[in-house]
Amino acid sequence: MRIGVVLPQTELGGDVGNVRTYTEGVTALRYTHLLAYDHVVGADPNVHTGWSGPYDVTTTFHEPMVLFGYLAAITDIEPVTGIIILPKRETVLAAKQAAEVDLLTRGRFRFGVGVGWNPVEYEALGQRFDERGRRLSEQVPLLRRLWTEASVTHDGTYHHVTGAGINPLPIQRPIPVWFGGQTAAAYRRIGRLADGWFPQVRPGDDLQRAREVIEASARDAGRDPAGIGMEGRVGFDGTDPDRFVRQIERWRAAGATHVSIDTMRTGQESVGGHLDLLRRAAELVDR
Repeated sequence: MRIGVVLPQTELGGDVGNVRTYTEGVTALRYTHLLAYDHVVGADPNVHTGWSGPYDVTTTFHEPMVLFGYLAAITDIEPVTGIIILPKRETVLAAKQAAEVDLLTRGRFRFGVGVGWNPVEYEALGQRFDERGRRLSEQVPLLRRLWTEASVTHDGTYHHVTGAGINPLPIQRPIPVWFGGQTAAAYRRIGRLADGWFPQVRPGDDLQRAREVIEASARDAGRDPAGIGMEGRVGFDGTDPDRFVRQIERWRAAGATHVSIDTMRTGQESVGGHLDLLRRAAELVDR
């Protein structure tokens, strides 16, 4: 089981020095991957009355694809989008950006995607919120064609490409596409389309029910469910090391191929605080 970290970007702010120090630190600690997730814009609570989302216009988010291009020059850690909200993005451009990240990282990129939850972002980016699931289902096969074929022609519901292709192609052909999501519809898409998934439930009955839907959908699509990876997430604030180890081992026992350690919302006031927690976590887990 590969163990990585969640970039605490909402707490590192816009200082590029913090991002670099954090990345160099987790690389030195031999974590296998760095996961960053995506919000292009935040909602202004003064405009959106009653806003209850976990993030707003004051929350810091780095753009993952640009960020990973920068990090490729300073680390060999695997970059992971966990997740990019793909339906709000232009698909061919996303394919080009992902291919470039894969080239810059020498084939180490993992592309996590999902539909998101924020209609404010969809409006700002010119896409329909109510069509996001259907759009994603068309996007992923098109991405894979763009990553593996020199010339693509596609005439779909949301995309029209006529005899066009990206160049250079990525090293991984295709780049692994992992899905987020926590609804029955999302689980069915994972079974049909994903190389792996990011559960938003813990090991136990809820995870087992989700896996049953995913595995049935995979078999219906003629795919082997055993080939679909799974990445759990475990928070660590340093107060209960035994509980942390138990959570890691529960994911291992559940068959997770990857786990990410999350130190956000643990009261750290500096990049050094996050790295100190991750140093302690590294001493506790069997990698």
